Amino acid sequence: MRLAPLMVVLIIGATLAIAVAGMPAFGSSDAPAYTHVVPRYLEKGVEETGVGNIVTAIVVYYRGYDTFGEVTVIFTAGIAVIALLGRE
Repeated sequence: MRLAPLMVVLIIGATLAIAVAGMPAFGSSDAPAYTHVVPRYLEKGVEETGVGNIVTAIVVYYRGYDTFGEVTVIFTAGIAVIALLGRE
């Protein structure tokens, strides 16, 4: 009965190790983010969004849902801290 959790952990660990081994090296210029996404943002960002600041264009227009999710998590954590500190 105690063998099942060990097997689950080993399988998940092996899967993660294989996934990490297949990743590009840290900071590699051959990473997909640098070869596909970044050039498009820099070349067409101002044209597609109409915003003069490329950082604002990326955060608001291209990464809007992601940024909204991060803000939601931070807001929820803040509310939880306030709720915990307000207890007597």
